[in-house]
Amino acid sequence: MKKLQSKIIIIHIVVWVGVSIFPLLIIYVDLGIIPNNLLVKQLLRPVLFYANYLLFVPLLLLKRKLALYILVSFLFLFVYNYFTEALVFDFLDYRQGLPFREPPDGPKPMIDMRYVVPVAFSLTVYLLGGIYALIIDFYKRERKSRAMEHEKTDMRLQYLRNQLNPHFLFNSLNSIYSLVRRKSDDAPEAVITLSELMRYMLYEANDKEVPLEKELDYIQNYISLQRLRIKNSEDVKINIHGNSKGLKIYPLILITFIENAFKYGTDYKGKTFIDIKITIIENQLHFYVKNNVGIHKEDKENSGIGLENIKNQLQYLYDEHHSLTIDSNQDYYEVNLTLNLNRQ
Repeated sequence: MKKLQSKIIIIHIVVWVGVSIFPLLIIYVDLGIIPNNLLVKQLLRPVLFYANYLLFVPLLLLKRKLALYILVSFLFLFVYNYFTEALVFDFLDYRQGLPFREPPDGPKPMIDMRYVVPVAFSLTVYLLGGIYALIIDFYKRERKSRAMEHEKTDMRLQYLRNQLNPHFLFNSLNSIYSLVRRKSDDAPEAVITLSELMRYMLYEANDKEVPLEKELDYIQNYISLQRLRIKNSEDVKINIHGNSKGLKIYPLILITFIENAFKYGTDYKGKTFIDIKITIIENQLHFYVKNNVGIHKEDKENSGIGLENIKNQLQYLYDEHHSLTIDSNQDYYEVNLTLNLNRQ
């Protein structure tokens, strides 16, 4: 930030030096001398710009004190022009050895252009300072608005994940509880697998994006845990195709769909059918999961929390860079999701 401010100050100095020296050089080339009064005017003109930019616009115009701003601006310009055109001319010899021609005979013009042109020029410089102040204020407000929107989105996503994680933990603990009740030898392995899943969620899934390989490992560990729980896992299939190296994905995007497949994919005979396919083609990830509709009916009031959260996350994180379709009937539930992992 300090380096940026230093660069801005240097740019201002360079611009004003250029703006001030250039007309003086032209006059020197034409007349062979630089009038003292013009030199003083050139040194004072930045006062017009910065008075409006640093004082009047921030303190009056941006605070909606328009009438006071106009009055103060009028008085300031009057005092400035009186000082530069009257007092400076009185104290400095504007002729200063310059060739001087007497005005032609005849009626004098009603308006002395010797005063009109400097007044118009000072008004222009003053207005440029105001315009610059408004532009700077606009960009500051825009940057602040984007930062606030980004912070709001991050808070919203954190809220959604805080809802999702307990939902996942509740389902996993139910799975382990069923193993313990059956006194299954797989219970210790299930606990270890759950600990790996929780480690990932607590320490790695907090990043904005994670390597796709880690997310796929997390999914496979979850499926291993669920296979220990169900009686018949022959029809639980997962196929992953494609190269995931170098790609990143927002964490915990896919797991909710897989959770629901395991929760509702067991029929009245205890048979579970779940087909999961993950295909990676260049930067596109295609996710497909299909499960049969079993004996557990979906609780719209409670079990829908995970799915609604993940839909909101997809909208926040991928916006138009994703497509999601969910089809269901009395026998099957099917999800198709496509993610563009390179949205730049």
